[in-house]
This record gives sequence, C-alpha cells and structure tokens, in this order.
Amino acid sequence: MAATMNTLLTTILLLSFVALAASAEQCESRYEGGCHDKSLALKYKLGAIASILVTSMIGVCLPIFSRAVPALHPDRNMFSIVKAFASGVILATGYMHVMPDSYEDLTSPCLPDHPWQKFPFTAFIAMLSAIFTLMVDSFCIHYFKKKYNLASSSSQAVVAAAESKELEHIGDGHGHGNGNGIGGDKVVSGEQLLRYRVVAQVLEAGIVVHSVVIGLSMGASENPCTIRPLIAALCFHQLFEGMGLGGCILQADYGTRMKSILIFFFSVTTPFGIALGIGLSNVYSDTSKTALIVEGVLNATSAGLLNYMALVDLLGADFFGTKLQSNFKLMSWAFVAVLLGAGGMSVMAIWA
Repeated sequence: MAATMNTLLTTILLLSFVALAASAEQCESRYEGGCHDKSLALKYKLGAIASILVTSMIGVCLPIFSRAVPALHPDRNMFSIVKAFASGVILATGYMHVMPDSYEDLTSPCLPDHPWQKFPFTAFIAMLSAIFTLMVDSFCIHYFKKKYNLASSSSQAVVAAAESKELEHIGDGHGHGNGNGIGGDKVVSGEQLLRYRVVAQVLEAGIVVHSVVIGLSMGASENPCTIRPLIAALCFHQLFEGMGLGGCILQADYGTRMKSILIFFFSVTTPFGIALGIGLSNVYSDTSKTALIVEGVLNATSAGLLNYMALVDLLGADFFGTKLQSNFKLMSWAFVAVLLGAGGMSVMAIWA
C-alpha cells in the first residue's frame, strides 16, 4: 500500500512536468492582474509554505493523537460531529473548488473550440473518476474478503489465532472505533478494518492530486493580491480536510510507519507544489494549452474522487450507520456540522 502512494505521487509529478511544455499562445492567467510584484509575491509564497505545512500537520494529526484530545476519540459523540464537519469541507472542496477550476481550465479561450468548447469534459471526467473510485473500492474489498473467506474455510484454527492476534493489535492501537459506534474497549471486524484502510488511502489519493495542482499554480503566480487571501483559504482547507483524513487514518488502525507515510504525503504535497512552482516560475505557464489540459483533467479526476468519497464512504457510511441512526439528536447535530463545514468551505471559494 505504501508503494502505491509512492507510485501515485511520482505519476502526479510527471504529469505536472508535462504541463510545463508551454505553447506560444497565451491567455490572461487567473492568478494575475493589476497587482504584480514578484519580490513581494515570493515572500508571501515562502510564508505560505510554512503556514500550510504546519496547518496541514495539525489538522491530520489531531484525530490520530486522540489520546491527547479525548473528545476526538472515535467512541465519543464529538468525534462524529467533527468528522461530519470535515466531511462537509471535503465535499465542498470537490464541488466548489476543484470542479470549478477544472471547468475554467478546460473551457479556456486558449483551447480550440473543437473539442473543448463543444463537450463538458470536466463533468464527464469527474463522472468516470467517481465510477473508477467505486470500482477500486469494490474490487479491493472483494479481493481481500474472498482471501479472508478462503483462509477461513481452509483452517478455522489458523484464522482464530490470526483474529486473536489482530484483536490484540487493535487493542494496542488504543481501541480505535468506527462510524458505527465501536470504540474504546470494543473492536472492529477484519472486513470493516479493511474498508477503513481502503477509504483512507483512496481519499488521500484524491487530496494529493488536487494539492499538487493548486500548489504548483500558486507557486507560479506573481500576484500578491491573489496569494494573500489564498493562503488563509488554503490553511482553513488543509486544517479541516486534514481532520477528516486523520479520522479515517485513525479508524484504519495503521501501524506507525504507514501512519507516518500518509501524514507526510498529505502535509507536504501543497507546500511541495508551491516550492516547485516557485522554482519553475520562469518556465511554467498556467495559461499554455498543455498546462490547461493537464491541470483541468487532474482537477476533474480529483473532483469526482473527492465527491464520491465524501458522499459514499464518509457521510453515507456514518449517517446510515448504527451510531447516528440510534441517536436522533446526535444525527441532527451532525447534519448541522456538515452544513457548517460545506458552507464555510464554499465561502472560501470567494478568495480561492
């Protein structure tokens, strides 16, 4: 699984470098305007790298280190409310930030009318991305469930020993719970634990894609009037999106090594994208045909993935789970939290 994340990041970086092949035809950048100061913009971008990195680490680590924040432990009601808020942030990120960026790129006047102006490529790619995410989600669960069942039929004694060892391991992981209210001194099933792990990695994949793209574009900008509010918006975004991802990582009950890998990739992708954009600002153009197409396709793919994950694997799983279904008051507060998270992130679209 760790190798998958490494391969994913390498692929994203290769696609980003392809976007550097700028064509001669240029249009007005959405990151430029009357406010143009290269030295001031550089100071803001360096500050953005530090602030976004710290904010990202705080957001993703808060749920994971829930022993230090008891209210965020999975068996507490507050965890469900915070996770619902963060899921609303992730949902709004897909609909209000990533998808509009893709529409803007793929319908740019820089691109020829045929086929870019004649077909809604953003919606089409996002739809295919959601279907592909469903396939990955389903096939992974089916494969490991089948493998688990085969082992069960071949040797009940071996499976009993393995389950005992797994439960002991989960106990050592401080009794991580799930959206169905299992936590504390209770344990999750092997199948449910597997699902949490698939959800955590697929969700991180979607976040990483968008983070590199937005970081690269911001790093290439020389407009401090745009960068300044964008820093605040991205910090807000990374904090609460990180809390949503951190909750999924916590429920997945990974070992220290895998947790560290997931935290690392989430925390550094946006700052890395900004640094890459700064380093390549003299050759990178976010208005070249190639860059517009690559960024537009990546954003549309990320939008479909994030929207699916937010609605199906996060909100759907929690709101139709036992914990919220058996507590109407908690479910009502969770709905309020979703609206607040989605609403807050939607307001951020004014600046980002």
